[in-house]
Amino acid sequence: MNKIDLLKYTGTMQQLAYARNVTVQEGRANGLRAVEVKNGDLRFIAMADKCLDVAELEYKGINISFTSKPGLNGRNHFDTHGEEALRSIMGGLFFTCGLQNICGPCETDGVEYPMHGRIRTTPAEHFSSDAYWDGEDYVLEVKGEMRESHLFGTNLVLRRTIRSVFGSGKLEIIDEVENQTAEEADLMLMYHCNFGYPFLAPGTRLVLPSKAVRGREEWSQQHLHCWQTASEPKDGETEYVYLHELAEDAEGNSFAAIVNDELGFGVRLDFDRKVQPYFMEWMSMKSGDYVIGLEPSNSSVYGRKYHEAQGTMHKIAPFAKETYRLSFTILKDAEEIARTEEDRAALLGD
Repeated sequence: MNKIDLLKYTGTMQQLAYARNVTVQEGRANGLRAVEVKNGDLRFIAMADKCLDVAELEYKGINISFTSKPGLNGRNHFDTHGEEALRSIMGGLFFTCGLQNICGPCETDGVEYPMHGRIRTTPAEHFSSDAYWDGEDYVLEVKGEMRESHLFGTNLVLRRTIRSVFGSGKLEIIDEVENQTAEEADLMLMYHCNFGYPFLAPGTRLVLPSKAVRGREEWSQQHLHCWQTASEPKDGETEYVYLHELAEDAEGNSFAAIVNDELGFGVRLDFDRKVQPYFMEWMSMKSGDYVIGLEPSNSSVYGRKYHEAQGTMHKIAPFAKETYRLSFTILKDAEEIARTEEDRAALLGD
C-alpha cells in the first residue's frame, strides 16, 4: 500500500509504526533508556544506555531473541570486571563485543581487557530516534554515538544507525568506527547475535553457506554433527562453539539464516566478509541456557591473545574510519526460506 492509501486508512502512522523513547522503572534495568520500535509485524527495543544494542525482537508477537538468566539489565558496577560480566550479559537480539576485546578477559602489558570488551555497556551520546516519510518509505530510525577511550590511550568512536522501513520485515545496523587519535589502534568488533525460545526450539535449523567447520575445542569437535539443528534442552550440557569458513559472492557479501519450519518463518543475517571475515556459532542446549548465537566478526573467537601471538591484530589507522553493516531480515514464509536455501547453494556452487 502506498503513502496516500495508508494515510486514507490512518489518522497517524503511530497506529502502524513508531519509534518511542521509553525508560524502564524496575529491577537492575531501572532507569535504562531505550527506544521501542514497532514496524507492523516487527517489534524491537534498542537500549540507549547499552551501545544501542537491540534487547528484544518479536515477529507477529513471537519472541525471537534470547534473554539470559539475569534478565533485562541496565549498566552495573561489575559490568567490566573480568568474568563478573556473566552476571550482566543478558543476551538480547545482539550485543556488541569490542572495541579492543571480543572474547574472554585477558591482560596485556598491565592493561586489563574485560569479557567481550567495554563497548557493550557504553551509553549513547547524541542519541536520537525518528519516524518520517522518505518518498513512499516510512522510515524508523535510531542513532547514537559511543566512545571507548582513556587518558593517554585509545579514543575510538562508534556511530550507530539502526534503520527499518515500514513493511520491510528488516532492520539494518550501520556502524562507523573512527580512530580519533594520531596513533594506530587495535580494533576488534563482533556482533553477538542470539536466538531463543519459542523461535528456537527442537528442530530449528541453520542455513549457512559453510565451506568448512571445526570445533573451538575438543568437546565442540566431538559434537560437530550437532551444529546444524537445535535439540531438546539437556540438563547440565556444556556449550559448543564452532568456527565456520563461509562462502561469499563477488562483492564479499555472505549471510547466515536460522529457520523454524514449524512456526513457518526464519531470520536471515547479511554482512560483508571483507570487513567481517570471521564467523562463529555458539550453541548452548543446556536447560535454562537454551540459545544459538551467530557471530560475524573482524576477529577470531580465540581472542586477543591469539591475534597478539600471531601478529594478526586488526588495526585502524590514525584518524581513519571503518564502516560495518549488519541486517536482520524476517523470512516470512516457505518461499522466502527456499530462496535463501537457493542462495546458499549458489554460493557453495551446488
